[in-house]
Amino acid sequence: MKEVGKDGFSKEYWDVNYSNPDEMDGIGNAENHAKYMKALFDLDFIDISSIVDLGFGLGHLLQATLKEFIPYRAMGIEPSKYPFELVLKRGISPVESTKLNLINTDLVSWCENPKFSKHFDLGICTSVFQYLSDEEVRAVIPILAKRVKYLYFSVPTDKELNRQIEDLEFKDEYAIRRSRSWYQRELKKSFTFVSTRVLESKEFFKEEDTFFTDLLFRF
Repeated sequence: MKEVGKDGFSKEYWDVNYSNPDEMDGIGNAENHAKYMKALFDLDFIDISSIVDLGFGLGHLLQATLKEFIPYRAMGIEPSKYPFELVLKRGISPVESTKLNLINTDLVSWCENPKFSKHFDLGICTSVFQYLSDEEVRAVIPILAKRVKYLYFSVPTDKELNRQIEDLEFKDEYAIRRSRSWYQRELKKSFTFVSTRVLESKEFFKEEDTFFTDLLFRF
């Protein structure tokens, strides 16, 4: 029986698809991602005091981001039990002052649960949406916009999934193929694009009061 992406994957999936983790985006270059986020927000004097990672996987990007920002409050969710337990044992909080809460749950369930309604300054959601159905994507986006001010977001489009097959000889059988225009159309209902990978929630900001100063690049 084929595994359902939103519910997480077994150890076999992680062993096969993450056999060379250091070469993967968000793992081998996790510190670069974190430094990019910090520099971008620092440039416009935007304070990031709380962070949530919405599918932290092996935890490298979350760990690097926590180290870079040192937030007072942080949360990470991951539906796959195998990597969740690895990260839990590893201990990724850089300082005791950061109140870090790791939860073994999926993004859809997290959005449906009202006890998680308290908002965060920054959300991280990388390589998650390709495992959600169209209906699930449309359901979680407006809730995310109410729970995070800024979202560090990435998802492979259909063309990028093709390149993975051609260049890396890797085919993700669980990834749902969608176009760039499909994702942009759905995201723009609740978020504004302000920089590479960085979205700003329309629930918290509009063009008149955003902290990002380069309005030319908003769409």
